[in-house]
Amino acid sequence: MSERFEGNFTQQEPIPDEGIAAAVDVMRSGRLHRYNVAAGEISQAALLEQEFAAMTGAEYCVAVASGGYAMATALRALGVGPGDRVLSNAFTLAPVPGAIASVGAVPVFVDVTEDLVIDLDDLDAKADQANVLMLSHMRGHICDMDALMALCEARGLRVVEDCAHTMGAKWRGVPSGRHGVIGCYSTQTYKHLNSGEGGFLVSDDAEVMARAVILSGSYMLYERHLAAPPAEVFERVKYDTPNVSGRMDNLRAAILRPQLRHLDEQCAAWTERYRTVEAGLRDTPGLRLVERPEGEDFVGSSFQFLLPDWAEGAVRDVVARCAARGVELKWFGQAEPVAFTSRYDSWRYAPSEALPRTDRVLAGLLDMRIPLTFSLEDCAQIARIIRGEVGAVFQAKM
Repeated sequence: MSERFEGNFTQQEPIPDEGIAAAVDVMRSGRLHRYNVAAGEISQAALLEQEFAAMTGAEYCVAVASGGYAMATALRALGVGPGDRVLSNAFTLAPVPGAIASVGAVPVFVDVTEDLVIDLDDLDAKADQANVLMLSHMRGHICDMDALMALCEARGLRVVEDCAHTMGAKWRGVPSGRHGVIGCYSTQTYKHLNSGEGGFLVSDDAEVMARAVILSGSYMLYERHLAAPPAEVFERVKYDTPNVSGRMDNLRAAILRPQLRHLDEQCAAWTERYRTVEAGLRDTPGLRLVERPEGEDFVGSSFQFLLPDWAEGAVRDVVARCAARGVELKWFGQAEPVAFTSRYDSWRYAPSEALPRTDRVLAGLLDMRIPLTFSLEDCAQIARIIRGEVGAVFQAKM
């Protein structure tokens, strides 16, 4: 009888006891709002910002309500507004074009390669259409950031990094989010820190970050931040920057601070599980792995592989057969959005020209979460199941 995986692909680890205790303390105080502090008290949110800035090596950090809010705030802080065009990867998740559309701007989608990163040749060809690139490190894949930044600097593109899937990752030793003007992160439940919802912006640009703090809803309480620019910078921007409230609260900050202290070991555990799945799938006939470049220190919290040029029906068969054995694969090639797997042509508020090269990649792209509740043995079993079902369908279609 064929083995069946019995694990849950959406079950995360529990919040650490230290985080639970800190959250209970916040609830007992009643001071959940980040600016509601007792005399001499520093808020959990301000402490978290200081600690996250130190972790990334950034001068400034602001904690906000979600990763999507972080991206929209980054665009507003850079002056992006109605009618402006913003470049972005064609392979990404809906909050990225959603953030662009939320400020009235127009996404311009750039092709992706079979390595699931932005196509630098297509970016160069489209660079004159915008002056901002919203770079999505989609599903944890980091492109050659040295080459990308050289291109963007030469073409006058300011880079906002969407690091929802790369918190803790690096390119040649530089933390993800620290190449562009602003880095944006998410602490939604399926990300590398879990507060249900939440996010961060980091930057070394004082004026941009002063605007981001005011945009987040600081009123004139910006002096209660520990990782914000000096007061004189706020004096320059405070009267012409709107309040678009999206602050993080102390409850979520209290939950996140202990997790942040263990981020490196959590990231290593994810990548160990990723490598176990990768080893189990290597040399599977008909299946292409996404090889990770030498300069990328990635976090393997999800796994992707390609079934290149497979017929739609055959891909569907693999998904269905794996599901019957308890393995949940998400397919980015479906014509209609399912859960989070929408495509660039699904977002009708952001019409785009056809991108045949990207379409070919997405047509055979399968995706799988790797929660830390899975053991290495679980990951090896999952790989065996995928390998068996891909092999069976591949043999039949050949």
